[in-house]
Amino acid sequence: MFEKDELIMCGGHGVCRVVNVTDNPFDKRDKVRKYYVLEPVFEKGSTVYTPVDNDKVVMRRIMSRKEAQDLVDRITQIETVWIQEEKGREQMYKEAIRTYDCRSLVQIIKTLYLRKQDRLREGKKVLSSDEQYLRKAEELLYSEMSLALSIPREDVEGYIKEAVHRQENMVSG
Repeated sequence: MFEKDELIMCGGHGVCRVVNVTDNPFDKRDKVRKYYVLEPVFEKGSTVYTPVDNDKVVMRRIMSRKEAQDLVDRITQIETVWIQEEKGREQMYKEAIRTYDCRSLVQIIKTLYLRKQDRLREGKKVLSSDEQYLRKAEELLYSEMSLALSIPREDVEGYIKEAVHRQENMVSG
């Protein structure tokens, strides 16, 4: 069970702060079922109520500073994934986004970034579905990493690129 003021990832809402754990706000007679009262960190003014025992929504603690730094340190080793069949590819993207699996989000970002570069180099347009999944994966990963690393969300991409550049220079130098 999460505690008040804890930061968690909550399905469909991204990073949320646990504001309270309370009785059922929708049925005052239900004294058994407890609910989280969540505040999405990057959606000011929103409140989310979800049962503590909700097994349909992915909820997990955000990664620690060490876990975030370890992920950044391993980014060059994380393989891209390309599934030729569009439905299978889209299903993989949806699953990674639904589960908030950081390693899978990195795979999506790397894969779609490289695909985007290839298409632009070939004079082709970037597919809107690719752009949509890239933005969503970046939003989820960068929001969580921003809080874990204590840096502004808009600086996370640059932070990662700089770390990758250092890693590549260490390997080649």
